Amino acid sequence: MSDGAGPWRILLVDDSRDDAELTEIALRDAGLAFTCRRADTADTVRAALAGFAPQLVISDLNLPGFSGEEALALARAHDPALPFVYLTGSLFLGEPPPEPVEGLLLKDDLAPLPGLVRQLLEA
Repeated sequence: MSDGAGPWRILLVDDSRDDAELTEIALRDAGLAFTCRRADTADTVRAALAGFAPQLVISDLNLPGFSGEEALALARAHDPALPFVYLTGSLFLGEPPPEPVEGLLLKDDLAPLPGLVRQLLEA
């Protein structure tokens, strides 16, 4: 999927700048080399998919006026093989993601995220 060590292009779909920044910090603190764009509407996701050409999408599951499921549909329409990971602030234990994705993590525990990103992008 990637050329190895990065820098990778990651699209963060999140309405919260603070949450997106915390996600970036977690990845940088783990030593990952990447560039990042943030989107929070269908239009900005479409534009980022076309112009930024991300190698991974990390999306909030619940956004006001726009859902993670819609972001996933846009990403899959752009490139069915584009890795997609959901981050969410709340989740019922044992609840599967709405659609098959490469990951579903809680925003309160980003510790597994860098390893998952490496696994997906170094493949």
